[in-house]
Amino acid sequence: MTGLALASELTKREVVTLSGEAVARIKDTVFDAGAGRITGFTLSGRGLLAGPLKRSLPFSGVHAVGPAAVMIPSEAVLEDRKAVMRSGGSASGGVIGAPVLTDEGTEIGTVRDLVVETGTSGRVVGFEVAANAHFDPERRKVFIPRGQTLAVSGEALVVPVSASHFVAADLPSFGGQVEAFEAQGRPGGTHAAPLDEGGRA
Repeated sequence: MTGLALASELTKREVVTLSGEAVARIKDTVFDAGAGRITGFTLSGRGLLAGPLKRSLPFSGVHAVGPAAVMIPSEAVLEDRKAVMRSGGSASGGVIGAPVLTDEGTEIGTVRDLVVETGTSGRVVGFEVAANAHFDPERRKVFIPRGQTLAVSGEALVVPVSASHFVAADLPSFGGQVEAFEAQGRPGGTHAAPLDEGGRA
């Protein structure tokens, strides 16, 4: 699995061309709930008082996502802001703060952030969740896989009940949990043991 990042961590990163020109800054993440992936970014200017730009960055135009910047081949990949916004919705819109339920109706908590693959897919692999005391009395924050589809029921996000057995306490250990969760659904896939409360297998 490629690296993972929180959607909120991508905001304010510089957008830089391969030739080294800084052209904008990430303002917000645009995400398609049905497809379960990041579709692009709205942009702002680089100055302290710079406002939103009329052009946005579709995820298909991203060359690489680094820890400090998002690389693009050139400014030619930028598109009209409305076109990018039509492909999804702002990640800070109806997703953050939404309840998370299992498909058996157990409430896990509320969404704090989206966990995104930083490769070229833009896939949302899970959520950072503010866990309720019933689901996890010891940890107030957990990471949980989203499953193959991002089911939405009313105002809640619904994850498979099996995903609740593959939670992680932090982002570095979450990649292994996502791989183990996804492997259980593949023919001949491994059935790795979920992590315990201390984040150990």
